[in-house]
Amino acid sequence: MTVGLRHDPATSDFRAMAELDTWLARQSEPVLEPELPIIDPHQHFWRRALGDYLPDALLADAAGQRVIGTVFIECRTAHRQTGPDAMRPVGETDFVVETTAGAPPWLAAGVVGFADLTLGPRVRPVLEAQIAAGRGRFRGIRHPLRWEATGIGMYGRQHPAGLALDLDFRRGFAELAPLGLSFDAWLFHTQLGELLDLARAFPETTIIVNHGGGPLGVGRHAGRRQEIFGLWRERIAALAACPNLVMKVGGFGMLYAGFDFHAATAPPDSAALAVAWRPYVETCLEHFGPGRCMFESNFPVDRQSCNYRALWNAFKRLTAGLPAEERAALFHGTAARVYRLEEAAPG
Repeated sequence: MTVGLRHDPATSDFRAMAELDTWLARQSEPVLEPELPIIDPHQHFWRRALGDYLPDALLADAAGQRVIGTVFIECRTAHRQTGPDAMRPVGETDFVVETTAGAPPWLAAGVVGFADLTLGPRVRPVLEAQIAAGRGRFRGIRHPLRWEATGIGMYGRQHPAGLALDLDFRRGFAELAPLGLSFDAWLFHTQLGELLDLARAFPETTIIVNHGGGPLGVGRHAGRRQEIFGLWRERIAALAACPNLVMKVGGFGMLYAGFDFHAATAPPDSAALAVAWRPYVETCLEHFGPGRCMFESNFPVDRQSCNYRALWNAFKRLTAGLPAEERAALFHGTAARVYRLEEAAPG
């Protein structure tokens, strides 16, 4: 049986980690430019029924690459099971700090957690609790905004439509900048107009756009890649006019993107990934520039489509012709500045 064909990217959960291990082992290539420093600004740890993904797993995936820092991004794991509902997400930050104890200090050097911003000003104690739990590593909040009318989703889970425009959400959002916190925005290309409105309303808050702005390629968007790309590109150009917006370039291995690499007998190599991702990477760089772009792995989510080595090799291939200072920004400089990881950045 061809591995992955039974997994409908519009409706089903991920393949289990054990199944992925077998599949990913079918592709191997040498690390390109192993001396190039990388700060991975978007990775997750979790304990889930389909398999845990903990520091040892990421260290194994990253072997051979010169990863000098990572940022953990919330993924609704290890929330507290008792206490006030609003405070339960602080358990995730506790989990990251505890899980990385004894690991290399660059691992999860920055932490982005969850807080329910629809609480409005009442979210302030939650933010303060997250900062305290992070022990100097807490950098910002991600309150997912993703919504799609037909309900596609890796877990079939949706967030309210138009959340970025919601008054209560914005009252909570207003609490971020005074505490020095950034906001990670996870949403789809169909929602980028709402993000533009939010960025204009809060020019003092740094907003990091996750996963290249979420171009969709599944569900009602399947089979319309060129049309969707045109719509996405127009919205990316509009977003770039807001100086408080920064772009994470990656996440194209998510099943949402519809590239269907997961459906092949063997994973793609970096050359195949580079061909598929080039239009999206080049568009982000054209409009945001290297100083406001950072490459991300989105592991282990993108592990559904490729291995860590091929992913970073693809980004290296796509930037091979750029000046050294621009590549340095894309692979570590922008992430170090935006997430305040100066100690991880090369001297």
